[in-house]
Amino acid sequence: MSAAVEVVADPAASRYEILVDGVVAGFAQYRMRDGAMVFTHTEVRGEYEGRGLGGHLVGAALDGARTAGLSVVPLCSFVAWFIQRHPEYRDLVDAAG
Repeated sequence: MSAAVEVVADPAASRYEILVDGVVAGFAQYRMRDGAMVFTHTEVRGEYEGRGLGGHLVGAALDGARTAGLSVVPLCSFVAWFIQRHPEYRDLVDAAG
């Protein structure tokens, strides 16, 4: 049986969390600045690494930014790498950064 994976927004904590069977397995931290989500850090707990959860998390966070009409500043190296690998998100990047 496969684990239940869910990404949830936690605006009060300025982050997106990825849950595996209801347990927080990782997060993508951001801060808001002038209509942009500035991603500062992404982390997946060691015991959950190697399952593609980081990409799933960041993809969902970027989808959330798009839905909210926000641009993105990828200060986090993982978010920047993900956007380079997935050109469908490049239009979200705030050129003023």
